[in-house]
Amino acid sequence: MADDEVTVVAHAARQEARFCLDFVSRRPGRLWDVQIAEGMRTRSYPLNHERLVARVLGKKVPGTQSRTDWRRRPLSDRQVEYARDDVRFLLAIHQRQEQALSSLGRREWAEAEFERMIDEVEAERGEESWRRLSGVNRLDRTGLAVARAVFWWRDRCGEELNQPVRRVLRDDLLIDLAKRKPKTTEEVLATRDMTRRNFKRHAEALAATVREVLAGPEEDFPERIRRRGEIHDDDHVLGQLLAIALANRCAELDVAVSLVGTSDELKRLVRWHVHGDRDGDPPRLCTGWRSEVCGDLLTDVLDGKISMRVSPERDTPLAFERAEGDEEPGAETGRAGDPVGGDVPDGDPAESPFGFGL
Repeated sequence: MADDEVTVVAHAARQEARFCLDFVSRRPGRLWDVQIAEGMRTRSYPLNHERLVARVLGKKVPGTQSRTDWRRRPLSDRQVEYARDDVRFLLAIHQRQEQALSSLGRREWAEAEFERMIDEVEAERGEESWRRLSGVNRLDRTGLAVARAVFWWRDRCGEELNQPVRRVLRDDLLIDLAKRKPKTTEEVLATRDMTRRNFKRHAEALAATVREVLAGPEEDFPERIRRRGEIHDDDHVLGQLLAIALANRCAELDVAVSLVGTSDELKRLVRWHVHGDRDGDPPRLCTGWRSEVCGDLLTDVLDGKISMRVSPERDTPLAFERAEGDEEPGAETGRAGDPVGGDVPDGDPAESPFGFGL
């Protein structure tokens, strides 16, 4: 997998990337993730293996063995056939995707996204990887200490049991434990989903982990995560407006919006562009292939240079066009239709970021 001369094709390839990093301490050389690649040429992301095979090749893959315990031996004939189906179609899918993305000029997009995925997997292995848990930024310092300890306990347990860590304990349950800080088995099991058998068996170990944290010195607890920039009342509304513009642009280009950007990334763009919060790297939506898809459009929307109108006759229902008076000679806007007549009112920024006029 680490050989630069060999292309490794996989579906949802994070585990393959993690395997390569863990066992040979090297990044995969040429990894092609068919799930990501499909999102670069259609609006379908993420597709499971069965649906991806059906979409690209028109073939049906039975999903009857998807919950098989692969550690048990011997495998039945059906299980063996299912395992073969899991890989037999990948090269044909890769070939079609590679041809399509090359003709669209998007192959470099896909390769850049594969590298970014590997970067994320690599970052998950670092000492501070527990800080990537969803909801961790809302914890107090004691909660952060519990989250860190349980995170690394889960990692060790998953390795010992040869199980994915989220099968040992889901992320949301980990954060719940960090909020509640239960010191007994009964307190651990007070959350409904913790009573499921695969989680319940770890209740005492979890309680012991929490007790150990609470008995330790507070000066060793992690510092709270500082929120990026000031939160403004209009950020949520502006983020929703950008989400509409982004969804429409992705529909025009036939790219999966969920692959291009998230609501958090849109809010980050608002803070960076509108409020001047330039702490850290530029927003991801303004870099790389994402900037080709939507970077100028989104910043132009925030600058009031773009007008929006409903256009029922178009393949996509909305038209985002450069407002009259803001045309740039020779500029490529990438938006269909003539500019809407009339200036876009500025509005009163102290009251609202929008201006609506006739």
